[in-house]
Amino acid sequence: MPAAPDEVSAQLHHDLRHAVQSALATRRPLLHHLNADTSWLLQIPRPDSAVRNGARFYFNILLDPWLRGGQSDLASWFSQQWHVEKSAVGSIAQLEELAREMEILASGLRLGQGRKTNAAIEAASGPDETSIDAVAVSHEFTDHCHKETLLEVHPDVPVFAIHEAARLIQSWHHFRTVITINNFGTEGETDWRSSSVPPLPDWIGISRLLQTDDVLNYHSALMIAFNNQHANYQSHQLHKSTPLPPTTPNTPLTRKRHHAPITPNEDEESAEAILYTPHGISSGDLSLIPSASPPIHTLAFLHGLHNVRVSTATGRTALQSNLGAHNGLKAQRILNAKYWIGTHDGVKRGGGLVAWFLQRESLTLGDALEEERRRRRRREGRGGSATTRGSGGGGGGDLDETVESFEGVNWVDLQNGESKVLV
Repeated sequence: MPAAPDEVSAQLHHDLRHAVQSALATRRPLLHHLNADTSWLLQIPRPDSAVRNGARFYFNILLDPWLRGGQSDLASWFSQQWHVEKSAVGSIAQLEELAREMEILASGLRLGQGRKTNAAIEAASGPDETSIDAVAVSHEFTDHCHKETLLEVHPDVPVFAIHEAARLIQSWHHFRTVITINNFGTEGETDWRSSSVPPLPDWIGISRLLQTDDVLNYHSALMIAFNNQHANYQSHQLHKSTPLPPTTPNTPLTRKRHHAPITPNEDEESAEAILYTPHGISSGDLSLIPSASPPIHTLAFLHGLHNVRVSTATGRTALQSNLGAHNGLKAQRILNAKYWIGTHDGVKRGGGLVAWFLQRESLTLGDALEEERRRRRRREGRGGSATTRGSGGGGGGDLDETVESFEGVNWVDLQNGESKVLV
């Protein structure tokens, strides 16, 4: 006798829940694509000691939330955009529900000896008012710094933003803590721990990488570095002893932590990193990461494939907006990221003056690889070497390295509403 529909549904739900819990048991970060554009929720498992003492399983970072409605920069006559595809997570309330659901699933993993259940924690201290631990904003433009969405976030959530966005957000008088993100690599400082500033826990740091030839800082990247496997005693002591200064954008929190010399086992202080660059960043400006000390290993590289530019009336490029797949390939050669994940490629309905001049070339990864191969063959046909590096950044060896270094990299195309365990 075949099973009743309700029994089949219950079995599927049980199997799905078991599969999700098996994935969560890896204690690896989760990345959720909240819309078809460039809004993300990053969930990083907390250190085991924190969870054992009753903290939530995940530290939740919200990136560039724009979940509904339109956006306009300067004025509606100049630039307006709307998402063509409705966001899978349409509000901060829905996002909070998503975070709670993941916490409930993960709570089944924390019932070992000496660990408290979520119910026990809430009974003792009451439920959290929000599950969002931090917001990170990469640009001041309203498709990244979307006021209507951000005002839905609880005012106690700390916001980490680039300088221009921090000034804008501070002017709303909504959030109690707004911190300007410091630049990574300033004065040769490549210790990721210096980007871990209160109220972040000492095992997470947020910083920014800039493109050297971009005066508008349009092409930049946020780096979220973390080490949830080892405690940093010195950083912990500094957290406890140093009061949090005022957090207005005019007096950004730029205090550096001074660490003792790195011990011989640098792996204990090494970090994994999520590198988020919605517009792209020149590959040469990423060389700080593989040479950093303590070491930084890029877990995920968020960089789009589409080539987007604003043209002039004559068709020339006035502004290169999104650098696209060709730049992404070169950047991947530098980073050797475990995952390259597309972002900011969602199609939008535009209005205003800019919409008339906005050009989008919708590339795929295959398109970019094939173009690299065609360029290599043309160079070989002209007698150029495919195994030696040319001058001026255009040698055949450069192309060989670009293509070959991509082999085996786990490209992931996370669609609207999809999630990935970053194992």
